[in-house]
Amino acid sequence: MTNYHLSGKTGKYKIKKEGSKKYSKINISTKKEAEKLAKKMCENSGGGEVKIHSKNGKINDSDTVAPGNDPCPPKDKVH
Repeated sequence: MTNYHLSGKTGKYKIKKEGSKKYSKINISTKKEAEKLAKKMCENSGGGEVKIHSKNGKINDSDTVAPGNDPCPPKDKVH
């Protein structure tokens, strides 16, 4: 299970694999595009969590990508 973190601002979103020192992708133009790409990368790595950070760096949202294990499946009404 591999987790990915999505952060940044409009036109400069970036994706980083958890535990990595370097970003996997940078300068993604929209948050929607970055989230879709992060989920695809996570799926290709065997599933896990995509954690979306707000502008201040705190985790704003997270989404489990199959076959990852969602710790709270009934409470996730966003995805």
